[in-house]
Amino acid sequence: MNERDVLITEVALRDGSHAIAHSYKVDQVVRVTKALDEANVPYIEVSHGDGLGGSSLQYGLSTTNEFELIEAAVHTCKQSKIAVLLLPGIGTVKELKVAADLGVKMARIATHVTEADVSKQHISKSKELGLETVGFLMMSHMVPVEKLVEQALLMESYGADVVYMVDSAGAFLPHEVKQRIAALRQALSVEIGFHAHNNLSLAMANTLVAIEEGATRIDGSVRCLGAGAGNTQTEVLVGVLERLNIKTGIDFYKMMDLAEDIVAPILHTPQEITRGSLILGYAGVYSSFLLHANRAAKKWNVDARDILVELGKQKVVGGQEDMIQDVASKIAKERAVLLKGE
Repeated sequence: MNERDVLITEVALRDGSHAIAHSYKVDQVVRVTKALDEANVPYIEVSHGDGLGGSSLQYGLSTTNEFELIEAAVHTCKQSKIAVLLLPGIGTVKELKVAADLGVKMARIATHVTEADVSKQHISKSKELGLETVGFLMMSHMVPVEKLVEQALLMESYGADVVYMVDSAGAFLPHEVKQRIAALRQALSVEIGFHAHNNLSLAMANTLVAIEEGATRIDGSVRCLGAGAGNTQTEVLVGVLERLNIKTGIDFYKMMDLAEDIVAPILHTPQEITRGSLILGYAGVYSSFLLHANRAAKKWNVDARDILVELGKQKVVGGQEDMIQDVASKIAKERAVLLKGE
């Protein structure tokens, strides 16, 4: 394995599951994994978009059982390591053990940025199973720097080998990333990671700032295959880092070929910044809110963008989807009062 200044985790086979309605098939995972392995990508994340146990009516049913996909990926790799994501409350330690038995080498335990305390059991179990263990703080833009550091320290205290700041909504601006990564680097003794989304077209810029401030674990999705407008585009990131003389150990040409020849045909539509993904980044809310907001907008005859912006102001998080109808109703009533006043 080549010397690396930054360790990249490829997330298209997990985060990208959102973009294709969790429809990955074994042969697709095998082809992508084989090409990533040959390109010398160190980590490849494979699971339902919402992590282990995510296949459900609430989060979206998988076309293929995720453990079949994970097992196929593990057997395909000669040098890359397979990682999984687990959100406590969706996945359990039971699923984590199954993944470990299949040969997974890394577990990324993800919580909302204010709920690191719920990760203790899962981080401890991951370490017990001998897995490299990552704490994954989602929606990190929603709290002040001090709160982010506090929560990261909790994950470190539970035994996490790495702690990630996660820009789930693609809402961060570069100066915000700079300030937060610098604070994490100063406070933590473990490695710092960064996971970006491209809803404001800032994934690459934010990732480079994170690296400048000391992040050594970075996520990317080949061909931008991820939720919303996708993540930092892996093949582009590898090329940019080469230009900056930052070693990733990844074969740039092979990544370009993989993106063009294998991943592009999987995409239902090209990943781009649409009206929907843009407003999600602007409002700073989960991508899963978009569908619910569109439905509520139709019911109440209001603009879905107004709903999402208001949800962002109220710092609504996953699990509070019932508030979307309430916000839409309130906007409709306020508009009716204004029209009546005119």
